[in-house]
Amino acid sequence: MLQKINKKFVALVIFALTALLACTSQIQVQGDAKFRQGNVIFIHPDGTSASHWGAARMLYLGPDGRLNWDRMSNLAVYLGHMKNQLTATSNAGAVTHAKGVKVNADSYGLDEKGKAVVAASGKPQTIMEEAVAAKKGTAIINSGIIPEPGTGAFSAKTASRLQFAEITKQIVESGVDVILGGGEVWYLPKGTVGKHATATQTRREDGLNLIELAKKKGYSVVYTRDELLKLPAKTKKVLGIFAADDTYNDAPEEELKKQNLPLYVPTAPTAAEMLQATLKILSSNPNGFFIVLEEEGSDNFCNFNNAVGCIEAVKRADDAVGVAMKFIEKNPNTLLVTAADSDAGGLEVVGVTEKDFPLDKPLPAKGANGAPWDGKDGTATLPFVSAPDNQGKRFPFAIAWTGFGDFTGSIIAKTHGLNADLLSNTVDNTAIYQLMYQTLFGKELPKS
Repeated sequence: MLQKINKKFVALVIFALTALLACTSQIQVQGDAKFRQGNVIFIHPDGTSASHWGAARMLYLGPDGRLNWDRMSNLAVYLGHMKNQLTATSNAGAVTHAKGVKVNADSYGLDEKGKAVVAASGKPQTIMEEAVAAKKGTAIINSGIIPEPGTGAFSAKTASRLQFAEITKQIVESGVDVILGGGEVWYLPKGTVGKHATATQTRREDGLNLIELAKKKGYSVVYTRDELLKLPAKTKKVLGIFAADDTYNDAPEEELKKQNLPLYVPTAPTAAEMLQATLKILSSNPNGFFIVLEEEGSDNFCNFNNAVGCIEAVKRADDAVGVAMKFIEKNPNTLLVTAADSDAGGLEVVGVTEKDFPLDKPLPAKGANGAPWDGKDGTATLPFVSAPDNQGKRFPFAIAWTGFGDFTGSIIAKTHGLNADLLSNTVDNTAIYQLMYQTLFGKELPKS
């Protein structure tokens, strides 16, 4: 009898130890999961605060709807001050994302002494430059001109953000596989006629033809949405130039109406289409890939207080988020990160009853405190009307503006996919780099 009890006791001990080891093993797997290495897609919807996303949600999906951005799994309040001021600039904010350290507001990759900013990795390279060196697939995508800092600062450094010709040159020479955006005027010498730019528009004064240089480096060059989407399946390097300047026309609504200009260049691909094409090219790279995409219209339209253009641009950014999320469904070894660095125009939604905002009557030009208001066609026009809520009810609303330019607003960073759980609560702008670096290279860096 005692021998049977001992055998049972030993069996129970063995079972318990086996279970404990299994549990410990599972904990270890979960613990190591936060260091898993994979692809990174960074989408920078420039100038967007929670209010910008809210306006897009209301207009396109209704107050009960959900954007792709809403469905991302993790979020944190974004803290984005610079080394020498509270409100971020587009260039310095991008340098912080690209290098993981605080810089002065005028930095485009250089420090106060004119030397390359040393990244949190201890190297003078940006995270994009390290990805190129590691032979990962790489891409920069912008709906604005290609030297726009939200993406340009990942592959170039200059004394001023206004050195567009030099920045464009550095990007073409950077080794990045996919370069998509506007700005043909900065690729061609003065007096040269381009696909989009006239002889009087082209701006380079050094005589360089960067398009010809790109072709010599093995890039296929495309100029329209159709050309981009029809690229051969085995294409490896692409330069897309989709407008003479930006792919949008950033001006107040009244000015665009006067000139009969659309919000976006009709032949240019959307941010979502550019990302879709890029994923087809880079996803076959065995070393993984790193993509930085910026929807710049959400900053520029808002800075001109063009409400309809601003909300359209936010929707385009959200469509790109949706493309990335669908890719992650089939490729879970990919991290999606979204973060703006400032609040463009200080947008707020003014939502009252239809009695206060009749659908057939123009809105007041200003609120009671003097803040400018926009309707769906600009100042003193009919109100926006939301998509239906769950009860089928639509609501009128106006957009109120704090002013022109960028502000320190209620910015939210989000993550989805691989290592998404590393983002929570609040996140400093330097930590966006940390999260991307850890995922891209499988290496945790010391906290900045």
